[in-house]
Amino acid sequence: MTKVYPNSASSPTATARFSNQSSSSRWSRNQLPRLSNDHRSAAADDSSSSEQVVLTVWKKSLLFNCNGFTVFDARGNLVFRVDNYMAASGNNGEILLMDAAGKPLLTSRRKRMSLTESWLVFEGETTTNPKFCVRKKAMSVLNPKCLAQVSHCGGNNNNLVYEIEGSYAQRRCTMYDSKRRIVAEIRQKEAACGGGVAFGFDVFRLIVRPDMMDTSVAMALVILLDQMFGSSRRSSLSSPG
Repeated sequence: MTKVYPNSASSPTATARFSNQSSSSRWSRNQLPRLSNDHRSAAADDSSSSEQVVLTVWKKSLLFNCNGFTVFDARGNLVFRVDNYMAASGNNGEILLMDAAGKPLLTSRRKRMSLTESWLVFEGETTTNPKFCVRKKAMSVLNPKCLAQVSHCGGNNNNLVYEIEGSYAQRRCTMYDSKRRIVAEIRQKEAACGGGVAFGFDVFRLIVRPDMMDTSVAMALVILLDQMFGSSRRSSLSSPG
């Protein structure tokens, strides 16, 4: 049986795309949604000097009879986990991203009374001072590929931090910063010995530039994309109440 991890190699396309971005064009870190040292991910700490981090995302909880996400690094080590994912999203619109030991990293809470689907992302399990807001983008003829926008809370497009384009259903998404530089990508994962055969959509890769985006922030955005455009949205809409 083919294992879903680790990644045997980085995507050549993604590697070329990232390497073409000059180090002199890096976004100043004080403009990023920052996490305290207590809540930074192990993947970001271990790869601070690396060009990119490639994670394998498995849309399955490690806990029996639970839904969620399990995320591995390139060595097969557990990095992130989300448990009771569907129950949380269906009942109170709260999703907790944890590290491998179960320590809370980021909590996403759905914003009530909003004209468009919006989520607030908080550090740890706090309920005040959200780090940023993620809004589902309405269909636009100007940018039909745009899925969602990430901004500092209370701001507008002038406070745009990230923009996500592509197709989450096909696991082909690109995350850009405010200067249109690629900071992360979602891509299908292929079996290492399967002759280019792709896994199903429940197993995919998350490729992150850790110098431009913390890996936990990238994973939080993946979770919210799944809420907005994935099977989790369909399940939560069909759940009673």
